[in-house]
Amino acid sequence: MFTVADMMTLKPHTLSRNDTLFDAKEMMQTQSIRHIPITDDNHHLLGLISQRDVLAAQDSNLKSIIASHSHSPLEALLEHCMNRNIFSVDSHAGLKEAALYMQKHQIGCLPVLENKQLVGIITNSDFVAIAVTLLEMQDEVDPIEQDNLDELGDIDITRDL
Repeated sequence: MFTVADMMTLKPHTLSRNDTLFDAKEMMQTQSIRHIPITDDNHHLLGLISQRDVLAAQDSNLKSIIASHSHSPLEALLEHCMNRNIFSVDSHAGLKEAALYMQKHQIGCLPVLENKQLVGIITNSDFVAIAVTLLEMQDEVDPIEQDNLDELGDIDITRDL
């Protein structure tokens, strides 16, 4: 059985409660991530900030700029806006169970804890990577012959903006 430890990102990027939403936005952009655990100095999980949280703050910022010249919501401390009611998982949990849990609760990540300390994170992107690997393995077992590729046709993939 595969466990969360087999696929999680070890030592994920974190921020502290005294960092700002702007700090979170910058880290997400530079590290190409969408979830940032908020921890204390002992790596205890305090909360989580998601890309959705940052986007919501930017949206409210646009509204406040139109209404007045107030300070940006991105200057808010993470302590005041982090999600505190978060789900987490043990590193020894089954990978399938973690995926089903994330799907059932419609969450994008699970911080991974050992002895109440953050040791990793597993995200929906990790599960997409697993699916791609499995599909590639299937192609190796049952490769599509080059002559049959034309019969497959074009795949319609669009980007919604």
